[in-house]
Amino acid sequence: MDPAIIEILKYCSIPVVAAMVGWTTNWVAIKLTFYPVHFVGIRPWFGWQGIIPMKARKMAGISVDNILSKLGSLTEVVQYMEPRRIAEHIVKVIEPQIESFTEEVMLRERRVLWENLPMTVKNQINDRVRREMPKLVDRLVDEIGDNVEDLLDLKEMIQDQLGEDKSLMNRIFLDCGEKEFRFIINSGVYFGFLFGIVQAAVWYFFPEWWILPLFGLIVGYATNWIALNLIFRPLYPVNVLGIKVQGIFLSRQKEVSEVYTELVTDEILTIRHLVNRLLTGPKSDRVHALIRKHIKLIVDESAGIARLFVQSAMGPESYANIKEWVGDKAIAVSPEPFEDSAFVHDRGQLVREMMRDRMNELSAEEFQNMLRPAFQEDEMKLILAGAILGLGAGFAQLIFIFGGF
Repeated sequence: MDPAIIEILKYCSIPVVAAMVGWTTNWVAIKLTFYPVHFVGIRPWFGWQGIIPMKARKMAGISVDNILSKLGSLTEVVQYMEPRRIAEHIVKVIEPQIESFTEEVMLRERRVLWENLPMTVKNQINDRVRREMPKLVDRLVDEIGDNVEDLLDLKEMIQDQLGEDKSLMNRIFLDCGEKEFRFIINSGVYFGFLFGIVQAAVWYFFPEWWILPLFGLIVGYATNWIALNLIFRPLYPVNVLGIKVQGIFLSRQKEVSEVYTELVTDEILTIRHLVNRLLTGPKSDRVHALIRKHIKLIVDESAGIARLFVQSAMGPESYANIKEWVGDKAIAVSPEPFEDSAFVHDRGQLVREMMRDRMNELSAEEFQNMLRPAFQEDEMKLILAGAILGLGAGFAQLIFIFGGF
């Protein structure tokens, strides 16, 4: 082939290689942000863990502080779930089991007495429990709802959940910023190619050995930097030659709000998770005490005017034991009503509507904090990683295409 043509092809390869470098460095930057989910390598210096998974707990805290705190208190969230409907659902699930619960408790404490009771008396006891149950559940749900801020730390709950499930933390950012991440990767091709044209011109007039590595470094650094800034800048719409320009992520506020609220209400801020946290979290002893308090009332009310007779027949200690065991049983079965996926989803829909409406009302500064932390954490580290990859590509281009130094 004619040497002149070969030389032209070499120069034409510079923008192409720069485009490949831009795409590759941006792709690597995104992958390093999220993967691997768990640390791979030898701690503490040799290895890597995705920046988001590595700081999942901190990221969750930022998310709660910047977003959920502006969308309403936990008390308000619970009110949107309609406590009356929650109480009705609990009664609906528990009521068919009342007879078996009563049987279990009585056989455990006073088998002979219970087995010798006439069926009519047993039925009266069960009927009375059924009548008292809705009032008990209403009072219990109301008291927990009124005091939920003192019984459950929402920030701590979300941090614990996302700290344990780092893949879910990734999903929040990846689903909300899907188009932005795709733009970052693809923009590397366009910006890299443009830089490559400049690089080819500079190389033609100044064919110094350091030009290609230097431009490789610049391409790797600049493509990441430019892409990140185009996502979040300008913060508010700006008119440029009659065209409205705004940061890509910020211009999708309604679309992102829909995705974000669906994820949060389906995976994180669900009534199932709230109840499990109330029953097993750091302040669960207070929740258990509330349940026991109301359960003791229903035992007394179910015994009714015959309470003194029952206490006399069973003995005060056995009667007290029954109230304790009924309390234990109530705590044990408390999660059951919230294993109903349809009910959990239905309650989540109500919260989703509230969150979506309020997210659409967030200012640009508030809204950008949904995704911005993913980049701000070690952002420079990612940009420098792109620069190093670009530098390496520049040296490779110098050696393998242009024949060395």
